Amino acid sequence: MANVLGIVGGGLLGLGCGRLISERFQKTLMMACAVAVMFLGLTGTVKEMLAVGADGKILLVGTNCMLASLIGGALLGEAINIEDRMEKFGIWLRQKTGSSGDTRFVDGFVTASLTVCIGAMAVIGSINDRLLSDPSVLFAKTVLDAVIVMIMTSTLGKGCIFSALSVGIFQGTIFLLAGFLESVMTPAALKSLSAVGNILIFCVGTNLFGLPHVRVANLLPALVIAVVWVL
Repeated sequence: MANVLGIVGGGLLGLGCGRLISERFQKTLMMACAVAVMFLGLTGTVKEMLAVGADGKILLVGTNCMLASLIGGALLGEAINIEDRMEKFGIWLRQKTGSSGDTRFVDGFVTASLTVCIGAMAVIGSINDRLLSDPSVLFAKTVLDAVIVMIMTSTLGKGCIFSALSVGIFQGTIFLLAGFLESVMTPAALKSLSAVGNILIFCVGTNLFGLPHVRVANLLPALVIAVVWVL
């Protein structure tokens, strides 16, 4: 609940700021947000995939898992067509909220949803909250998400605020399934999930930057494959 409220609060603050700044400033903020998201994704991936060998040399680990996860995830995601389903849900939300004139609503909803849902913190935080009564990870994620959504909302509009629904559904599901997931989420599985998840976050950043569009939602099954790979 705290994570949902944090996103809504950050989004409302960003919405107010967005109305006060010119289009030129909004474009610069968008580029800054894109760089920040790309940097977070890149550093998170590097942290998980680089290791120091016994001889002191830096090694790249988990490449087979990464390739299998992304390729397999792309095939499954395209078959299910997750991104189109998210966009249709975004269009439905736009109509129900009386935002039909907001051309950025769906893009904002999908982009923000992917940014705040992908990553190990959502999984670890929900499991710790359910099984250990320890919400500290989710509280830390709440602060990060509030800042990210605030910046995104100032440039992409109020569609970003509704990413709170995505977080509520995603983390709520993990919370309810925590008893099963606890045995599955070994340290190796979390490491693999984090590495692949951060690659997807990097892709979200490239989309924000205006580079050739990556259908990130259709890569989400890669997260499941990344966990299964190391079990």
